[in-house]
Amino acid sequence: MKQKKLKEQSVSSGKILIHKNGVQVRIHKTNTGLWLNELADTHNRQIEQIEYTFMSDEELLKYNIQYLKHDTYTDIITFDLSENSSINGSILISIDRIKENAKEFKTSQNKELLRVMAHGLLHLMGLKDKSSAEQKQMRLEEDKAIYLYEKFTKFHVK
Repeated sequence: MKQKKLKEQSVSSGKILIHKNGVQVRIHKTNTGLWLNELADTHNRQIEQIEYTFMSDEELLKYNIQYLKHDTYTDIITFDLSENSSINGSILISIDRIKENAKEFKTSQNKELLRVMAHGLLHLMGLKDKSSAEQKQMRLEEDKAIYLYEKFTKFHVK
């Protein structure tokens, strides 16, 4: 048991903040934080701080209009606040879009949530998804991230 605690402390190098903003989200904050730090590490990057905020479609739409001038619903908006090589950012996620995407893509809400959380971190690490080739690469990296989560959490207390 002591070994697991030491391993968790060494893996968890960056600060992960999670705000539920009045919406229902079931998430294991410790495992998720450890996973995200491990994901960054697999890309030879280090998280300084990432803030995930979960909200409704309507709330995220306001940010999309205000900051990106897009009057459309989206599942995620990522703000890169990095000032050096460490990852620092704010990620806004619509729980309504997570639920809809899970139905559309015939997957669980948990898996879709992991995909979108990883997607935001991957953006902060420099991956883009504008072209079809970039989208294909992003999807591959998201799939690797979900696999890492599933593998990683088998060895940690839930």
